[in-house]
Amino acid sequence: MIHSLTLRGRIVFAALGAASIAFHLGLIFYGLAPNLIARPIHMMLALPFVFLWAAKGRTSRITGSVFLAAGLICCAWIVWNQEALGDQYGSLYGPFQIAIASVLLLVVLEMARRAIGWPLPLVAALALAYGLLGQYLPGEFGHPGLPVASFLGTLTIAEGGVWGSLTGISVNIVAVFIIMGAVLNAGEAGQGFMNLAAAAAGRLTGGAAKVSVLSSALFGSISGSASANVASTGAVTLPAMKRLGYPPALAGAVEAVASSGGQIMPPLMGAGAFVMVELTGTPYTGIIAAAFLPAMLYFLAVWVGINAFARRHELPGLAEADRPAPKTVLITTAFFAVPFFVLLERMFIGGFTPQYAASVAILAAFIMLFFDARLTLSVPRTVARLEEVALNTGKQIAVVASIILCASIVIGVLGQTGLGVKITSLILSASSDMLWPALLLTALACLILGMEVPTTAAYVICVSVAGPALQKLGLEPLQAHLFVFWFALLSTITPPVCGAVFIAAGMVGEDWLKVAGRAMLLGVGLYLIPLGMIANPAVIGFAAAPFLAILAAAKIGAALAAISFGIIAPQAVWLRIALVGLGAVLLFI
Repeated sequence: MIHSLTLRGRIVFAALGAASIAFHLGLIFYGLAPNLIARPIHMMLALPFVFLWAAKGRTSRITGSVFLAAGLICCAWIVWNQEALGDQYGSLYGPFQIAIASVLLLVVLEMARRAIGWPLPLVAALALAYGLLGQYLPGEFGHPGLPVASFLGTLTIAEGGVWGSLTGISVNIVAVFIIMGAVLNAGEAGQGFMNLAAAAAGRLTGGAAKVSVLSSALFGSISGSASANVASTGAVTLPAMKRLGYPPALAGAVEAVASSGGQIMPPLMGAGAFVMVELTGTPYTGIIAAAFLPAMLYFLAVWVGINAFARRHELPGLAEADRPAPKTVLITTAFFAVPFFVLLERMFIGGFTPQYAASVAILAAFIMLFFDARLTLSVPRTVARLEEVALNTGKQIAVVASIILCASIVIGVLGQTGLGVKITSLILSASSDMLWPALLLTALACLILGMEVPTTAAYVICVSVAGPALQKLGLEPLQAHLFVFWFALLSTITPPVCGAVFIAAGMVGEDWLKVAGRAMLLGVGLYLIPLGMIANPAVIGFAAAPFLAILAAAKIGAALAAISFGIIAPQAVWLRIALVGLGAVLLFI
């Protein structure tokens, strides 16, 4: 009975996931629906995965069912009345509409709590409290007061809150790339990443670690999640490193650092690229062109760090028996290379939108789902893969939607109350209108916020309050956004809250503090490259001036190599100090 219920449940949720895929792809091919229809339906498709699929225990399922019903009713009411609500210009009429808005906000907060924990919904709840009660705060951080009907209405029936532009990005772009990632991961693409990395780097000194770096860079370019990266590539690379005698702390650090790079590696960047498109007005192709060289520099610094650790420990390459045959590499590589080629060709040569290009790439990847590495066909295997695609798509879209909807509450309150402008003024005042002190204050804020909320949410909130201050001090918008985005990532490897490190440490059975210490050494690029982007702005100008960008990248790369080798390699103290000093000079001149 339990088995049949579980099977029936999987079928139901696979159907929901398939409906989510059809809906999000349908928006691209059949024309855009009004925002107050498409965005609430996006939330409705996410609700069951958050409140029922992820429920643990009977009580959680019961309360989840209540929240699910409430959320579905609120969203359906908005969809049904979207034309009339558009004429209300963000103001609620009567107690019933205020009740709908209040319940909707409560459901969004609970969605985020169940999906990612307390911190982000707590920040959003404090923001709501500030919007409702901020007029009672003394001093400049109070506000004149907002009518409740207008304040809640702007957040719930207009496009200044939960249905704002961030949610639009989640609906129209992020969801499509999540589908693409799910289709690729369900087939042979993941093994293709591993095989290509093993063939390219397996025979080198520190080869098992370098396979981890390459495979994480490749896998991260579609997953955009440090945790997913550690769990997937780490399942292969960590046992290989342990089997070859790598110190467990170093093995865990390599995987945590390499996997964290997935969130700065185009094209996905953990959904950050798409949010940046909306917030900066820069085309998607411009974002990934700007992010490409810094991401390469990050992995270069990790590579050099592995070579430096090889001076401390014996880090052998993979045995020939553990390296795939050239024919296997060629075949499995095609499973991700073909969809990637289609994606890039449609975007850069065809000139189509990212979401349309991704849709065509999804079609190519979908066809390849029918085959395995031996190019054989199997109906049961294909059905299992399609079920996996539907379930993973539904779950991942639900998590991203929960984060984006909740972060949108914070952004909506900042906009209505003017708090963002006040915090910007505070940053300018505290830094005495000087750029570098303002950058350090922003970096500290990103680190603290990133400890508690996911990278994308930390980036959105930080850039909303600090971005204008940095731009007033002379930074270009894209420079400021990339700086904030990189520093929002620090918490993946920096104690006390370092998610990628915790997962990797658990997988290798090592003390997480030891893993974190080595991860910070290996991941020194995460701390320095954002500063290098400010001191050498040409490095993000690859689209406009590729030659100058490559020159700047070469200079930053030399600096990172010197610093990384200096802080890790067991050389004479005077040589290590000299290398770090030389690197610092190269980075900032």
